[in-house]
Amino acid sequence: MDMAVNEAVIQQHLIDPEICIRCNTCEATCPIGAITHDDRNYVVRADVCNGCMACISPCPTGSIDNWRMMPKARAYSIEEQLTWDELPAQLSPEQLAEAGVPADAAEAAPQAAAPVPAAEAEPGTVPFNSASYGATRPPWSAAHAYTNLHAPKSPATATVTGNFNCTEAGFDSETHHVVLDFGAMPFPVLEGQSIGIIPPGADALGRAHQPRQYSVASARNGERPGYNNLSLTVKRVTEDHQGQPVRGICSNYVCDLKVGDTVQVVGPFGNSFLMPNHPKSHIVMICTGTGSAPMRAMTEWRRRLRKAAAGPSQGSPLPSGDGAGVAGAWGHGHGKFEGGKLMLFFGARTQQELPYFGPLQSLPNDFIDINLAFSRTPGQPKTYVQDLMRERAADLVALLKDGASHFYVCGLKSMEEGVVMALRDVANEGGLDWEAVAAQLKREGRLHLETY
Repeated sequence: MDMAVNEAVIQQHLIDPEICIRCNTCEATCPIGAITHDDRNYVVRADVCNGCMACISPCPTGSIDNWRMMPKARAYSIEEQLTWDELPAQLSPEQLAEAGVPADAAEAAPQAAAPVPAAEAEPGTVPFNSASYGATRPPWSAAHAYTNLHAPKSPATATVTGNFNCTEAGFDSETHHVVLDFGAMPFPVLEGQSIGIIPPGADALGRAHQPRQYSVASARNGERPGYNNLSLTVKRVTEDHQGQPVRGICSNYVCDLKVGDTVQVVGPFGNSFLMPNHPKSHIVMICTGTGSAPMRAMTEWRRRLRKAAAGPSQGSPLPSGDGAGVAGAWGHGHGKFEGGKLMLFFGARTQQELPYFGPLQSLPNDFIDINLAFSRTPGQPKTYVQDLMRERAADLVALLKDGASHFYVCGLKSMEEGVVMALRDVANEGGLDWEAVAAQLKREGRLHLETY
């Protein structure tokens, strides 16, 4: 699809507000700053977008992949787009003709846009671009992911069967483990996918709230094995990124839910941030805070495979009840399992703010290699996940050399560059060509970045 068709007409790139879940992936991915947003919609600047398509594949819902042929002089402004609740219809041939667009304009349009060349940058000043590293395709052995089964206009209804604080922190930093049951309604999810929750009520303009996206924290066969349920890891938002007091609409709604309450759910979303199905694949998980959700899901699926291989006489059974996954997921398992390595780098400000800290401690060392980083422990130097990665350089470089290794990064946007640069340093110091390694990881779907 092309932006600069000719002087009369453009194929204008638009985002569908009906299915966009405001995950910020498109804006974070766009290499030229063509995408922006307000508190309602994400929109594309027609005078900036060059049709490079970098944002298309990473979008978990497909809302980004919409185009309208428009007279260049009448391209929709961002001010117009910000007011939309749904996309406008494509102009008819008669409307285009009335605007002076030639009838053969569509046929004359080239099929691919030439990206605008970047200006020569001073060494060391090129901004970090996650799209250059993050894969947009799943691992070759990943299971098939179902997406967009339930849209905002026809959400699924789930019942809360569990909700409790999974940190030792106080109200302002608490993180909840929430279990949702879908009954007989199909809602299949894989480790690494996400869902959207629609908070009740309306915004200041009287419009229904948009869905908020949360990563699934449970394995594919349910938070409780064999049940049609899933879990989420949700941090109560009480301040913005600048430290100013704010009450997160959906996070507080979810954290305050009671057992028996019902919620409106859309999705699932995501078809690339998926774990490899091949049991001998190595998985390196790097996360902060609630970015632990997909890592918990992947770990739990591996734990269940290991437990199944051990047989019923070995390993500890999952506890009963809807909170089973917390104790089980980063809990027990002692049988022999011919699986690949699991390595976790998990960061938080303090031990008290680290989700699932207690259950993590009971995981066997021969099952998962755990590295915890705390940046605000009183009397201790600040330690971040990238610091621990450099300390474990010998192990990581061996995994970078192994074509069965898969790397997953999830957490705050601010961690992304530091983690990728740590991988670069590990590779280069280990005698590898980082640019070649990074390109191969991306091409083969083995380095995934999901930050917010």
